[in-house]
Amino acid sequence: MLQPSKPTVLLAALLLRHNSVVSTEFLQSAIWGDGQPASAKAALQNCVLRLRRIFVKYGIANALIESVPGGYRISIEAAALDLMRFRQLLRSADAAPDPDTELRALGEALALWQGPFLANVPSDVLRRDEIPHLVEERLRAVERARDIELSMGRCQQVITELWTVARAYPARERFREQLIEALYRSGRQAEALAEYRAVKGYLREELGVSPGSSLQRLELTILRGDDIGPPVPDDRGAAEDPADAATAAGLPPAEDPPTPPTARAALTAPPPTARPIAPVPHFTGRAAETASLVTRLTTGASRPVTVVLSGAPGIGKTALAQHIALLTRDAFPGGRFLVPMSHPDGTPRSPGEIASALARPEHHRSDDSADHGRRRLLVLDDVTGADQVQPLLPTRPGDAVLITSGFGLAGLVAAHGGWAHRLDTLTEEESCRLLAAVLGTERAEAEPDALRLLAAGCGHFPLALTVMAARLLTRPRLRVADCVAWLRDDPIARLSLAGDPRLSVPRVFATALDRLDPLLADAFEAIGRWDRRRLTARLGARLLGVAPQEAEETLERLVDAGLLEEEPAGEYHMHELLRAFARTRPGHGDLTAVPAATAAASP
Repeated sequence: MLQPSKPTVLLAALLLRHNSVVSTEFLQSAIWGDGQPASAKAALQNCVLRLRRIFVKYGIANALIESVPGGYRISIEAAALDLMRFRQLLRSADAAPDPDTELRALGEALALWQGPFLANVPSDVLRRDEIPHLVEERLRAVERARDIELSMGRCQQVITELWTVARAYPARERFREQLIEALYRSGRQAEALAEYRAVKGYLREELGVSPGSSLQRLELTILRGDDIGPPVPDDRGAAEDPADAATAAGLPPAEDPPTPPTARAALTAPPPTARPIAPVPHFTGRAAETASLVTRLTTGASRPVTVVLSGAPGIGKTALAQHIALLTRDAFPGGRFLVPMSHPDGTPRSPGEIASALARPEHHRSDDSADHGRRRLLVLDDVTGADQVQPLLPTRPGDAVLITSGFGLAGLVAAHGGWAHRLDTLTEEESCRLLAAVLGTERAEAEPDALRLLAAGCGHFPLALTVMAARLLTRPRLRVADCVAWLRDDPIARLSLAGDPRLSVPRVFATALDRLDPLLADAFEAIGRWDRRRLTARLGARLLGVAPQEAEETLERLVDAGLLEEEPAGEYHMHELLRAFARTRPGHGDLTAVPAATAAASP
């Protein structure tokens, strides 16, 4: 690559208008802008000579700079210039006989774009006049490629890329529209509507305009629950019944008055916002928990069943619930439905919002056909409080609800009956098997010691393991040992995958913390910054500067939220991954300065 210089600007200006005459005036403007020297014409000739010498020095024989009346021209073959090859591939895509061929041509064209446009070209004129055209050419090709993939039903596969490009170009409505469509057709109706609200807010606040008619029609389609495309295969595994997977998700038509929500209507009308329950990729371990939960859910045919699955954020509650729902297909012939109980930003959906949606006998999307006269299972995912689910508890014998929550919901179980299970981290063996399942046996067996260290660095949290395994999978030449050292330098910030907020350990932890009372969050951070690994109510009282009874209540509430563990009774400790996260949070007063007498006191 040439260094930033006047010959570099000259070459860029000629290549952008290859095989055409480029005027002397334009070239001078590109090189010097408005501050052209009096000898600009002679200086331009000197730049041309320097550039020709560079060509000779590096043996470039397939590009010739010609002096022609009015300016200069560079003659070059298509194979020598990526921009020419890009446009050639776009023409091939236009003439393609089928979508697969067109998509391959577009993919090859887009692969030619690497790095920022004109990164080493110091020319304000070229950046102002040429880059917008280049950006537009590339973005139109991206739009075409994503349109083809959406038409082929590859909605799950394009979501991450659409999320990235929609954030990079927020004013380009077509990318936002494609993302909303992909989310909706993947069964993620709530996220699709949230994305529409986000683009609507951006357009109004930043540009003072409303969404275009196409976006508005898409919003209405989602609200009405209309089908906007063919069945969408989930990238984690095919739906169990293709006919049922084709059923559109959505709410009733706008002209239909909503059915008044009732506390007991929840399990008599399948949830329109339910997601397909698909296999969890590389599900590993949890054999004892799985067997116990399956037994609890399937042996209560004479009564309704409620099970609460709780634990720390990122511990794998949702994955286990989905796995169990798949294993219990035969026990629930009336259907199994997963309902997200929180919005994409982590805020809880209101009981009325959920109950109203569940009470409407409209179209829905589920993983198997609904038979309203037989047993069914409802998975309520990411519940934030008992008040969310009380109207949804089953009353019909044989029906079951499986609740996943960061909170123990002991009061709900005590008041309404049921069973609660708290998930712990994976064992070392289970963690290594999960990593090996993703990376492949050969790669895992090549570095067994490093694999164990990586599992430990992830705290044996399934979410953290999944993030690091995905990072290694996309970097096949990266050694596991190198990844361990890299993670050790910043174990929280590096447990994230760019472009997918759901695969971010710090974000998941922060969402859990944001749901707490601010004083409770402060206590969590103070405990995490304390050097001692074990804590009692008496030590907690000194650390937090409160009475022992209040300290014990605070510690118990943190246990209930999955942010502390109690073992043995009366002695508390924080998982090292959560402790590392607490230490990245901004301080709220000097709560970690524990008196020496406190540190010396026995538990």
